[in-house]
Amino acid sequence: MFDMATDFSRISRTAGVIQNGGVHLAQLNIGRLRAPMDDPMIDDFHTNLDPVNAIAEQSPGFVWRLQDDTGNATGIKPFGDDLEIVNLTVWESIEALAEFTYRSAHREILRRRREFFEAPAQPTLCLWWIPEGTIPTVDDAIARLEHLRAHGPTPTAFTFRHRFEPGGEAAATADDRDVCPA
Repeated sequence: MFDMATDFSRISRTAGVIQNGGVHLAQLNIGRLRAPMDDPMIDDFHTNLDPVNAIAEQSPGFVWRLQDDTGNATGIKPFGDDLEIVNLTVWESIEALAEFTYRSAHREILRRRREFFEAPAQPTLCLWWIPEGTIPTVDDAIARLEHLRAHGPTPTAFTFRHRFEPGGEAAATADDRDVCPA
């Protein structure tokens, strides 16, 4: 069985400068698909999954992403719901993640997310700082998302719009370009 906390063979590193003095940014987002992965309604999402993951892995500042033996995380079901999928990644900085999320080909799939995913009733994305070299567990990531849902953005779990610095202080401002296009 794959143990995310100890299987470092799946960690990808990119060249670049660590911007946050020994910390990285962890990111979790979840979504409930409108149909199973093999349904034609989801074909464009399914077809673009590997190419978008490849763009992420080649992006400056990318560190790691959760994946199973198929090379993606769509088979990992922490909620026991076959339609719920998770995306858990680690980046060198919030800026690196934002560049990939909002200013790469990923943006086009993100823009179309309502075609593939049900509209959420609560936050589905959270960010938090981790010590460099740490691989977050799905359980910790879900606990952070639950914290965000219960308490709003805090240094424990925050969003692109309401950011915190690695030391816990609120970030001065978020980049206006870091807004979901959907």
